[in-house]
Amino acid sequence: MQRVFRWNVWNLEHATKHGCTIDEIEQVVNAARAPYPEYSGDEKWLVRGQGLGGRYIQVIYLVEPEPEVYVIHARPLTDVEKRRHRRRRR
Repeated sequence: MQRVFRWNVWNLEHATKHGCTIDEIEQVVNAARAPYPEYSGDEKWLVRGQGLGGRYIQVIYLVEPEPEVYVIHARPLTDVEKRRHRRRRR
């Protein structure tokens, strides 16, 4: 399902501070496959995956009125997280 992303000054700054791009973030959320998205509490959802450039990233977001997504955090995965992610996807 293609989701609608709500961006503002706060979440743009916060989501991109680790070098992730808007395109990468949206790609990872839109392309999420089981076991993601994973509920992480406090109405937050976590998804890990590969962005358009091939880099693995983690995105944490809130689901506002469906299908709107409000991203609150994004960062590249560490090498250990990448290995775990690949094993979990098998």
